[in-house]
Amino acid sequence: MLAALACQEPDHAPCSFMLYGGLKDRCTSYAEFVERQLALGLDAVVELPPRPPVVVNDTYNLHGLPVSYDPRVTVHEEIIHPADEEWPVMVKEYRTPEGVLRAEVRQTADWRWGDHVPFLDDYIVPRARKFPVEGPDDLPALRYLLTAPRPEEAAQFRAEAGPLLELARRHGLLVTGGWGVGADLVGWVYGLQNMMYAGFDRPEFLGALLELIGDWNRQRMALLLGAGVPIDLYVKRAWYENCDFWTPRTWRRFILPQLRADADLAHRYGARFGYLITANCMPLLDLIAEAGVDVIQGVDPRAWDLAATKRQLDGKVCLWGGVNGHLTVEHGSPAEVRAEVDEACRVLAPGGGFILSPVDNVREDTELARNNVSHLIGRWRELTGQQPV
Repeated sequence: MLAALACQEPDHAPCSFMLYGGLKDRCTSYAEFVERQLALGLDAVVELPPRPPVVVNDTYNLHGLPVSYDPRVTVHEEIIHPADEEWPVMVKEYRTPEGVLRAEVRQTADWRWGDHVPFLDDYIVPRARKFPVEGPDDLPALRYLLTAPRPEEAAQFRAEAGPLLELARRHGLLVTGGWGVGADLVGWVYGLQNMMYAGFDRPEFLGALLELIGDWNRQRMALLLGAGVPIDLYVKRAWYENCDFWTPRTWRRFILPQLRADADLAHRYGARFGYLITANCMPLLDLIAEAGVDVIQGVDPRAWDLAATKRQLDGKVCLWGGVNGHLTVEHGSPAEVRAEVDEACRVLAPGGGFILSPVDNVREDTELARNNVSHLIGRWRELTGQQPV
């Protein structure tokens, strides 16, 4: 794995699932999840802080260290029934010394959090009637919700990491840390559609919002990377930093400076830097390399031109992916799975700098999905000359 991340050619291309929700849901602990991946023959990684199989918290979509409010923040929640709305509306107010941030979210039939509105969660975005951040006047209050990690959180992180580091040492596994965040958090607190418009209509405000988030993100990075826990790879989530939401020009202006600062910080601590982005970013490949990214996690054959990606980034950025998780592994045929493994290894593996994985997750735990995972791993082992597990 370390050789692949360094764009070197190992004895064989590793296979490591970026995410494997279907298996994790069957485990009772994070350690069991790692052990069961090893039993399948995968090049598992140990992710710190660990994300247990069942997660229910206010920041569900942001893995990693806890997100702590300033102790002076109070939270008020209620449900209202506007006459012009089909669904009840959940109201959540964050009351800070610099003002009130108010979120209003429609409680649709498929809402997963009961009568509660979490802080950072994808479910909020399409159901939001009002986002907590609406303009420059809200930034001082937002700082009270994005505070630096506390010393006791660093101590807790080190304590939780100990047994898993021993697991990593015992099996010789890569240790990853994260997740970092940037524009994805803008989507949660300001709205993705608003974010796209602001790149043209309110550029100064959008830049200030991303800078606030970036500064907070790097405080979290510094604590995790400087806690005395050896992290091989730091990962930043960036599902909403692709060209569905940004043009190359706005990406260069707003995303590139923050991404470069994140990668530089990881490198100063001796860690490699991973960028988790899975769709519509072919026009950004040179900029991603320019930022100092070591590995792109999310090279989806249904969304990427594999050959063009290899040509542009060969020897510069490691490529992690090669097989589609949802359409191919969860719903395709064994022949389709084997064909995508063949093509990924043929195009991306030569010369090194490649890690095979479904993109971006295998969530379903069906007989079809489990069978296709077996075909994926089996075909990979055949192509790389390994003995069956």
